[in-house]
Amino acid sequence: MWHTNGRWFLFGSVFVLLYIPAVIYDVVVSDRGATQRAVLVLVIVAYGAGWLVAPLWLWSSGSEDVNTLICLALTANGLVVVYWLGMGYAGLMVYIVSTVAIVLPPWRAIVIDGSVLVALAVTMYLTQDLPRDGGQLGTLLSISLGMLAIGRMVRANRALSLAQEEIAALARTEERNRLARDLHDVLGHSLTTITLKAGVARRLLERESPDRALAEIREVEDLTRQALSDVRATVSGYREVSLSAEVVGARAVLRAAGIEADLPNAVDNVRPELQGVFGYVLREAVTNVLRHAAATRCSVRLGDTWLEVRDNGRGAGVGTPGTGLRGLSERLAPLGGTVLAGPLTDGGYRLRAEVS
Repeated sequence: MWHTNGRWFLFGSVFVLLYIPAVIYDVVVSDRGATQRAVLVLVIVAYGAGWLVAPLWLWSSGSEDVNTLICLALTANGLVVVYWLGMGYAGLMVYIVSTVAIVLPPWRAIVIDGSVLVALAVTMYLTQDLPRDGGQLGTLLSISLGMLAIGRMVRANRALSLAQEEIAALARTEERNRLARDLHDVLGHSLTTITLKAGVARRLLERESPDRALAEIREVEDLTRQALSDVRATVSGYREVSLSAEVVGARAVLRAAGIEADLPNAVDNVRPELQGVFGYVLREAVTNVLRHAAATRCSVRLGDTWLEVRDNGRGAGVGTPGTGLRGLSERLAPLGGTVLAGPLTDGGYRLRAEVS
C-alpha cells in the first residue's frame, strides 16, 4: 500500500505543479484585494491538495455513496475556483472530471461530469466566453470519456484480482481437504492393519509360536515402511491408489483378522477412470469392517460403475457419517457419484459407491 500511495503522490504532484502554481501566481499578481487574494489562494491550494489526497481514500473505500459525496465536494470546490477566476480557467476542472470518471460508477460519473460541462457551457454562452474558451469544454469532455474507459478497466482488474485471490484461497482449502482425506485413508487403514498384526503376533507369542509371531512382526515392519512411504507420497501429492492392489491387500488383512473374505479375483469389469476412487472406497470399507463390525464374513462386489461391500457384523456405523464416509463422498462428488451406507434389515452392514 505504501508503494502505491507513494507512486500516486509522485504522479499527482507532477500534474498539480504543472498548472496550480501558475494559477496561484495569476491570483497573487492580480489587482484583487489582499483578503480576496488570500482566500482564493487557500481555496485553490485546498482544491489541489484535495485532488492529491482524496483518490487514496476513494480507491480504498468500499462505499459508493461516500465516494460520491467526496467527489461532489471536490467538484463544488473546483467550480468555486473557476467561477471566481473566470471561464478562462475552466481547464482547472480537468482534475475533478478525471477523478470522478475513474472512481465512480459510470452512471454517477456521467451525471456529475455531464452537469459540470453543461454548467460551464451555459455560463460561457451567457457571458459570451464560449467562442474564446469553448475549446476547454472539448478537452474536458474527451478526458472524461477517456477516464470512464480507464475506470472500467481498473474496476475489471480489481474484480479479477479479487477473483484470483478467492480462487487461490479455495485451492488452498481444497488442498488441505485432499491432504486430510488422504492421510485419513492412509493412516486409518495402515494403523488398523498394524494393530491387527501386532495383536496376532502377541497371541502367537503367548502360545509360544515364535516363528509365526516373527513372521507377523516382519509384516508389521513392512506395513510401517509402506505407511511411511504412503504418507510422504500423499504430502507430495503423487500418491495413486490401485483397485487391484487394494483387493489383494483387503484379502490379506481380512484373512489375518479371521474374517472370511469373499472378494473378486479381477477388477477388469470396473471402468478404468473409476478404479482409483473405488480403491479408496474399498480401503475405507474394509478398515471400517475391521474396526467396527465384529464380522466373520465380508464380501465385495464390483460393477462397471459401482462397488459394494457387505459384512455380517453388528451393523456399526449408524448415525452421522464419520470422517471416512464424508471423505469418500467428497472424492466421488466430482464424478457424479454417491455413497450409501447403513445397516441391513437381516443384520450386517452395507456400503455402496456408485457413479451415475
